Amino acid sequence: MEYTVVMHPAEEGGYWAEIPALPGCYSQGETLDEVMENVKEAVESHIDALKQDNQVVPVERGLMIGKVEVLAA
Repeated sequence: MEYTVVMHPAEEGGYWAEIPALPGCYSQGETLDEVMENVKEAVESHIDALKQDNQVVPVERGLMIGKVEVLAA
């Protein structure tokens, strides 16, 4: 399975990441490579927990990410 990872710079340094298709699945790291390693473990753990609770494991379906520019108020 593949999931889209959205990475954000953390205020305290490093990065944090979220998986939009898996609400509540987050991870962090000091570098982009580290956050990707950590988020892979987080996804695997999240899926294991869903299976143990007999919940459906979400499958990502065509996630699109875009930007919009607005005038500052």
